[in-house]
Amino acid sequence: MVERGRRVFRMEREALEDIERSLGAPFAAAIDMLAACEGRVIVAGVGKSGLIGRKIAATLTSTGTPATFLHPVDSVHGDLGLVGPSDVAILISKSGETDELFPLLEQLRRLGVRIIAIIGAHDSTLSRHADVALDTWVNEEACPHDLAPTSSTTAALVMGDALAVTLLERKGFGRDDFARLHPGGSLGKRLLTRVCDVMVREELPVLEAGALMREAIVLLAKRRGTVAIVNDASQVMGVVTAGDLTRLMEREGDVFAVPVDRVMNRQPKVARADELASAAVFRMEKFGIMAMPVLDGDDRMVGIVHLHDLMRAGIS
Repeated sequence: MVERGRRVFRMEREALEDIERSLGAPFAAAIDMLAACEGRVIVAGVGKSGLIGRKIAATLTSTGTPATFLHPVDSVHGDLGLVGPSDVAILISKSGETDELFPLLEQLRRLGVRIIAIIGAHDSTLSRHADVALDTWVNEEACPHDLAPTSSTTAALVMGDALAVTLLERKGFGRDDFARLHPGGSLGKRLLTRVCDVMVREELPVLEAGALMREAIVLLAKRRGTVAIVNDASQVMGVVTAGDLTRLMEREGDVFAVPVDRVMNRQPKVARADELASAAVFRMEKFGIMAMPVLDGDDRMVGIVHLHDLMRAGIS
């Protein structure tokens, strides 16, 4: 059973590799067409191709290109009203001879809509009538009878992803744009929350460079294990952590009289108030840090951010 499952992975992977190697000028032409689209992208397909089309339309919409799925049968029973001449259509068919697509194809041509075909048969009716044909031909389906759409639907899906991702890069669609379209759930939290939304702003654990470890120990106990050492301009010169105190106690008897500038880390990791909280979490987990000073645009310390607070806020 496991080997049969691996066979499916292998066959679909090999099909994608063949299509990747053949990708060329038609793909670039399709991107140009989509980038120039002043209306919406209309995606259509029948059966399994229709299911893939719904996903492609959703991916385009979520990455900054307004798109909608139009069922070919419904299109000739009133839904064609949502199509305009400034739209671009993506029609999906393995054979290129799907009867239900042809009435929609005819109406799209009548309206002057430009057409991109994601097609598994290059010499087909749909391919000949499309402005651009993207070849997703596969040698065989992963189905042992070469019948159930498997490799072919995967190929169409990945072609749609390739269009959407290349298009978002062409448009300069960034993380902030993505966050604007995904405000809900954990994804929205990770994309919308910035360090300044989570950081501690009051009673900050700070000392000047001339302070002694006696004072630092008090702050380490009260302010969750990290103390920032700052100069007169509130710029961070270093940090002292509970770990630094432990190492100091292992090598010296009287730790209270030791100046903090002998103990502090002079190249601490810091966060910026306006950076994404998820970026701060990444650095803290990478370097094993529990807290970081937060700086503003003038490199002044304006807060401190703790890993536990970020986790409680759902940033992980």
